[in-house]
Amino acid sequence: MDVVSTSAMLSQVFFFLHFVTLTLGQYDICKSLVSMDDGQTWEFYACQPKPMAMKEFMQITVDPPGITCGNPPERFCTLENPYLCSDECDASNPDLAHPPQLMQDRETSGLITYWQTVTWRRFPEPLLANISLAWNKSLELTDDIQVTFEYGRPTIMVLDKSLDKGRTWQPYQFYADDCMDAFGMPAKRVQDLSATNVTRVICTEQYSRWVGSKNEKVLRFEVMARFAIFAGPKLLNMDSLYTRMESMKGLRDFFTFTNLRLRLLRPALGGTYFQRDNLLKYFYAVSNIDVPAR
Repeated sequence: MDVVSTSAMLSQVFFFLHFVTLTLGQYDICKSLVSMDDGQTWEFYACQPKPMAMKEFMQITVDPPGITCGNPPERFCTLENPYLCSDECDASNPDLAHPPQLMQDRETSGLITYWQTVTWRRFPEPLLANISLAWNKSLELTDDIQVTFEYGRPTIMVLDKSLDKGRTWQPYQFYADDCMDAFGMPAKRVQDLSATNVTRVICTEQYSRWVGSKNEKVLRFEVMARFAIFAGPKLLNMDSLYTRMESMKGLRDFFTFTNLRLRLLRPALGGTYFQRDNLLKYFYAVSNIDVPAR
């Protein structure tokens, strides 16, 4: 065998080992003991990818243009201190800027960082903002989606999903302090659902009513509560869930998406009616978006 042939063969071997390494990095090698005519043997197959925190891989876009605060610089205040409007958002100053990428940083220093919109300075025009999340591949939820809001959760919001990389969208869940008034839907909780309607799109009020911006920051899309309908309250019967995932039409698709979108339709009002004499206390601020999926 000449040197060229040996080199080519080694290159193929290295390529194969590299491919196997990449594959094993995404999939565990699973095995199952099966009975054959001549005895039992192990059957090997690829497991599902492990659940991961997908926020590090998502591409974030916000709209409409100019919705992020800081250009031009703007003062704002909080609902707890509505007349102490000494805070400032300034896109040209790194210490005072609040760009979209701060929704997915690790915050390793302990300092809370967040994206922030302009204030509701154009009232009565609605203060609307969209946060779109893309991964360019299909994902399957494995735990609750959690969105952390600073300075109050919105009083009206819609979570949308797409299965075709953002070409078409469908509602995933509605959120409002008054579901009937906002969307013409009765308020429900995931705990109200059953095995026959587990994929129903609901409107919930439990994440939109004012309880203080420091007390309740997190808004959830509850995945584990839906899993519990099949696996039990403590998720001890996961085999039942996996069986339903394979056999129940539309169940796996319900937890699958390529893109997510948060439509922010009305900011936190502080538990009172809108007060036009101080527009600097109304805005959206998001510090973290967690999407556990595979």
